[in-house]
Amino acid sequence: MTANRPAIRIDWNSVPWEIYDQEMSTRTPAYQQDWAYAATLVTPNKSVDMVTAYIHRDDGSYVGQALFMVRRFAMIVRVAVCSYGPVWGDNVTPADKIETYGRLRKDIPLKWPRLVIFTPDEAAGEAAGLKGMSRVMTGDATVLIDLNKSEEDLRATMDQGWRNRLSKAERAGLVVQRTGAKPAQYRWLLDAEARQRQKRGYRAMPLELTELWQSHKVYIAKGDKSAGLVVYRIDSGRDPAAAMLFLIHGRRATYHVGWTSEDGRKLSAHNLILWHAMKDLKARGIELLDLGGVNTQSGAGIARFKLETGGTVLKRAGSYV
Repeated sequence: MTANRPAIRIDWNSVPWEIYDQEMSTRTPAYQQDWAYAATLVTPNKSVDMVTAYIHRDDGSYVGQALFMVRRFAMIVRVAVCSYGPVWGDNVTPADKIETYGRLRKDIPLKWPRLVIFTPDEAAGEAAGLKGMSRVMTGDATVLIDLNKSEEDLRATMDQGWRNRLSKAERAGLVVQRTGAKPAQYRWLLDAEARQRQKRGYRAMPLELTELWQSHKVYIAKGDKSAGLVVYRIDSGRDPAAAMLFLIHGRRATYHVGWTSEDGRKLSAHNLILWHAMKDLKARGIELLDLGGVNTQSGAGIARFKLETGGTVLKRAGSYV
């Protein structure tokens, strides 16, 4: 217990998803800590379970929450992974984090033998509160754009070449539209992305889970069909020239799928779509735009596109036990 502060308590698997989601809606968590993501993985896969932890003090103040995906290996060992979590509240100190990590590892309601792994959504350092744990894998990297900045500042921080391509797309008279969010209206984009992934050999969140993710977000939002994701598109005549799909979770949005035709590429359509998305998401109250993983080796072109937006590179601390 931190000196002069009420003791930290953990409620395991007992807090209703409405409360869990309410806290998430005021913060900028990674989508892997969203209740809908866990439900998306558990629903079609009986070998996957989820464990939730709601962390608070004796006085009721919020410390954080953590979502673990649990799989059993060799039918014996249970491995619980807290991906890009926990989600921390305000004014949480490194000492609070150290204590919380210790409690989560010790008290998680899983039978032995078990292994608990954390991959925090923050960089290594004293502030991360990882003291006393061992790193077993290096962290990945992503690019984050702070949408609390003004539109003028967002544009000014772009790389000159990226901004020039954006201006080129604007002069071409391309029109960005936010399309409907019904699965039938964006399924063509998922199909195009599937072909693209197969051709380029990269992996990300399974595309077949996208519609399931949205269905859970719509349920949480009490039927709001626009919940969970947003799609932006540019057409060339009657055919799509480019499109991007973003997942919405709390006050954070994550780039999920993108595609462009050869004409769209020549016209820098993705630059214009992303700029339009920044402005539109900002207007919707989104505070942080996550452009997803950065792989400078197998995906150098995509990585360069993301890095030149002017966002901040987050090199995550890694996986800890």
